[in-house]
Formats: sequence, structure tokens, C-alpha cells
Amino acid sequence: MAQDPHLPRFMAYLSLFTFFMLMLVTGDNFLQMFLGWEGVGLSSYLLINFWFTRIQANKAAIKAMVVNRVGDFGLALGIMAIFGLFQAIDFATVFSTASFFAGKSFLFLNQELDALTVISLLLFIGAIGKSAQIGLHTWLPDAMEGPTPVSALIHAATMVTAGVFMIIRCSPLFEWAPDALVIITFVGALTAFFAATTGVLQNDLKRVIAYSTCSQLGYMVFACGISNYQVSIFHLANHAFFKALLFLSAGCVIHALADEQDMRKMGGLITVLPFTYTMMLIGSLSLMGFPFLAGFYSKDVILELAFAKFTLEGSFAHWLGSISAFFTSFYSFRLLYLTFLTNTNSYKYRFEQAHEAPFIMALPLMILAVGSIFIGYFTKDMFIGLGTSFWGNSLFILPEHATILDSEFLPIWIKWVPTFCSIGGAIIAFIGYHWYAKFLSSIKQTSFGRKIYIF
Repeated sequence: MAQDPHLPRFMAYLSLFTFFMLMLVTGDNFLQMFLGWEGVGLSSYLLINFWFTRIQANKAAIKAMVVNRVGDFGLALGIMAIFGLFQAIDFATVFSTASFFAGKSFLFLNQELDALTVISLLLFIGAIGKSAQIGLHTWLPDAMEGPTPVSALIHAATMVTAGVFMIIRCSPLFEWAPDALVIITFVGALTAFFAATTGVLQNDLKRVIAYSTCSQLGYMVFACGISNYQVSIFHLANHAFFKALLFLSAGCVIHALADEQDMRKMGGLITVLPFTYTMMLIGSLSLMGFPFLAGFYSKDVILELAFAKFTLEGSFAHWLGSISAFFTSFYSFRLLYLTFLTNTNSYKYRFEQAHEAPFIMALPLMILAVGSIFIGYFTKDMFIGLGTSFWGNSLFILPEHATILDSEFLPIWIKWVPTFCSIGGAIIAFIGYHWYAKFLSSIKQTSFGRKIYIF
């Protein structure tokens, strides 16, 4: 982007986005949070549509705006309902008095509806839109039309996690709506599974990473659904490191190949871009939850806690999450293999001109790689350790939700399931694309395989 004539406009949009994001995070009432929420949506529209001469960028930006409006409508109704019930919109008042309204109900179409359940579900609709959960997920992969730094910032670390942040922020409210938490668990688990299976069939480099973001957001949401908000935000923090690393590494590959994003037109880049390959390998291993990297410490804990809940929705989330872990490692290694390890499919002039990232681009990758390896290990006890006082009263953590204690006494094979799924997915992807690529292609061309692929 150094040669882009509109660089000052890009920096202005980025600063505007940062301003609204800080407003959303630091707000102490629902109105300020809502203003930040809407501002973030507006800035994301401007950033996705940065290259406004591209028709696809125009379409993607409008799609992101329209789909987010659906979620924002639910959030606005939820805030109105909060004001109607509590006569206040500041967090301290609403959360401290939530228990007094536990039995209250709204009368809607002559039906008695539990007030806090309705409010929680309306707020969750807002989170579904912003955090790209199943149903309103369609805007996220298309948003990859924006510049890669935008993808790394918006679609990895900050904007898409705003919905999860809002659920965590309102955790004292959600805890009085157990029916809403069950729905949140199911939606999160289905999103994790759906996005992971969809990512397996994508050929665009950034789209694969976009679907992986969608899948990881599903993990964060169902962690909230099983009342483990501190683990959800731990995964959110870890995810920001390795996902930004993956996006920026993808940006280096695209930059080296003169803006080529199709993985089928790459291959053999390990000899030309060894540093970028190393960074992408670290990011992918952390994403799939390889033992002792950042993703392992949060993702596996989420799956253990889901099982330790010993309820229908908990078991559903655990097994669907474990299957999703298999597909996650499958598409991660498929991405690595098609981009770096297979025979070269790129145009000759592109491959000859491909070059390693300059130091100014490589430095952020190195910083993020260190975070992707060590951040989970160093912050685990602070974020989710037993008896940690790090969160104070900002999240809802009570002895009744001591599933983190129960998870320590689970059978050992339950703890190994996600790891075996991850390693199995990686091995099958490597073997499949290295020796049986024609077989995989023939499956895709059968009538049943074609239906799945088109779906």
C-alpha cells in the first residue's frame, strides 16, 4: 500500500475506527456502547470499500452494512427493553438490580414472556450480526475485499469480537436468563462447525482465514453460553495474536505474488518465502491448538469445560467443537500445502518476481509470532487460574460455576480428544493432498460430492 495515492484517507479511516472501538470498550452505559457499536459498523463499511473502484468491494461493503443492520436492530430493541424495565441504562445499575427482575415478564401478543430472557436474546441478536454467527455470517468472508491490514485489524482482533465482548460485558444480565444461555451455546457450536466445514472448500487464501475467524468466534460464543466468560475472553485475546499473524502473513504472500489470492495458482513458495512460511506455520499450529502454543491453552479448555457442564447443550458443544477442531487443522494444513509445499502452479513471471517481505513488514510478524507461541502459557493463570482476582467484579464468576474445577477431574481421554482431532486433521490433509489429490478431486466431481461442495 506504500504506492497507494489514498494512503492518508486510509489512515484517517483507521483512526476513526480506533476511536469508535475505544468508545465501545470504555463506555459505562448502553447508549455509549451503542454509539461505539454503530460507529465501528460505519468505519468498517468505509474500510472494506477503501478501493471503491472495485465492484466486489462495493458489494461487500454494502452487504456488511445491511447484514449488521439486522443485528443492530435487535441490539437497539434490547436496549429499549432494558430502559423500559430498569428505567436506567448504565451498567452498574442494570447489573446490580438484575436479580430483582428475575421473575418479571413482558406481555407480547397476549403471551407472557420472561423479561430478562427476551432482553438477553435481543442483545444476542446484536452479537450474532457483529460476530458473524450462523445466519448473519455471510458478510465476513466477503469483507476480505478490503486491504489486508484491515482484515487483520477488523476481522481478527477487534470488530468481529465486539459481539463476544458485549456478551461478556453483560454477563451479570445473561446469568439470569438460563434459557437464553442454552440458545447461545447451540448457536455458537453450530457456527464453529459450519464455518470449519465451509473453510475446507474455499480456494481464496484470505477467505479460508475469514472462515476460520468465524469458526473461532463460535468457540468464544459457546464458552459464554456455558457461563465461562473468563475463558471466552482468554480465547479472544489469544485468537487476536495468531489470527492477525495469519492475515498479515497472507498479505505478504499476496504482495509477493502481485495480488494473487487463489491458492490453486500458488505452490512451491517455501523456497522463495521461507520466513513467511515459518510465520504462517506458527499461526496455523496455534490456530489448530497444537500442544503448548497459545491456541491450545484456551481452545482445549473451552472444550473440556463444555463437557464438564454435564448438560445436553454442553455435550453437544463439546463434540461439535471437537469435530470442528479436526476440520480446522484440515483446512489450515490444506492452506499451507497448496500455498507453499505443492508443485508451483503460479505464472512464471510472478514466481520469478516473488520476494521475501522487507524488514518493515517482517517485524510485526515476528512480534505476533512470539505472542502466538508464548501468550497462552504466560497469561493462563492470570486469566483463568483458580482463585485469580484479575477480573474483580467485571465478569460474572461465581462458585456455582466451578466447572473449571470439575474439568480437572474429567477422564484423561476426554482431554486428549481435541488434540487427537487436530493432529488427525493435519495428517489427513497432508496425506490427502500429497498422494491422493486426484482421489479428492474425483470425490468433488461425483453427484453427492458436488451437492456438498455447492452447498
